[in-house]
Amino acid sequence: MRIAVTGASGNVGSALVDRLVDDGHEVVGIVRRPPDDDRLDWHRVDLTDEAQVPDLERSVQGADAVVHLAWGFQPSHRIDHLRALGVDGTRRVAEAAVRAGVPHLVHQSSVGAYSPRRDMSPVREDHPTDGVESSPYSRHKAAAEKLLDEYDGRLTVTRMRPGIIGQRRAAGGLLRYAVPLLVPGRLLTWLPVLPLDDVVQLSMVHADDVADAIARVLDRKTGGAFNLTAGSVDADEIADVLGARRVAVPMPVLRAAASATWHLRLQQVDPGWVDLARHAPVIDASRAGQELGWTPRRSAREVLEEVVDSMVHGDAGDSAALRRRTVPREIGSLLRRGPVSRRVRP
Repeated sequence: MRIAVTGASGNVGSALVDRLVDDGHEVVGIVRRPPDDDRLDWHRVDLTDEAQVPDLERSVQGADAVVHLAWGFQPSHRIDHLRALGVDGTRRVAEAAVRAGVPHLVHQSSVGAYSPRRDMSPVREDHPTDGVESSPYSRHKAAAEKLLDEYDGRLTVTRMRPGIIGQRRAAGGLLRYAVPLLVPGRLLTWLPVLPLDDVVQLSMVHADDVADAIARVLDRKTGGAFNLTAGSVDADEIADVLGARRVAVPMPVLRAAASATWHLRLQQVDPGWVDLARHAPVIDASRAGQELGWTPRRSAREVLEEVVDSMVHGDAGDSAALRRRTVPREIGSLLRRGPVSRRVRP
């Protein structure tokens, strides 16, 4: 098959490209900054730019399916830009697929699209998808899912809803997204204490396992929604992997600290992520197992351990999105282009 993939150079994209190429598919990579990888037919497209819609339509022409992975986590102080990419960009991709006659769209949604949990019982795909209102990421994931309802019937739409996705070569991106500028990755396991509320329980899954699920969906041309998780990690496990002693701190206190430091530009993670950690449900991936024959090969704890180890050791991928993150390089970018939380990358 000929498969077009937006965000093909990112965390999930890099894993999916490896899988699709190994399976013998022809892959078209749609990104803003094409890497040096001659396995793919690369197309440079910015999904936030309406003027580039004709380029997007040409990129998906003749494809048997489009896998839409592109999304933004920064700049967190530019919510308008994040919405332009995540929500408006999703509409542009769906429209391009319809106009080009592509029969199948696989959209990378998230556990973040779900409405707040009622309790700690794992939820299935029929749980409401109205998002967590105070989280921009969650609002945008829910809005992107809702707009795709307009395309059901015009093409087969598949919604993948994974938990937190990790892999070794995504360390550089994760450090840029989530760790303050002046903190080297190697210090992550030197934390003496970790303040976390007892309610924290995060669904996690490896990028290779997400790629496997997407490959199975493409082969079967299956529509609908699929949760993807290898289980969850709780607050004590997170502290244990980091080698820290956990101190129970209520979520409202953590949110206040996140909000203050974010507004002061001391760190780049907006307080909506604390709300998402508090309210996002634990998910049940049994449908993927039953309908796709999907079984994750790594547990949630193994994913977390790999992510932390890769961040400590400075691992990286080959693309601009997955490049190595170092403190001197980040300081240089700060001086040239401003903080990552305000910066719109070219």
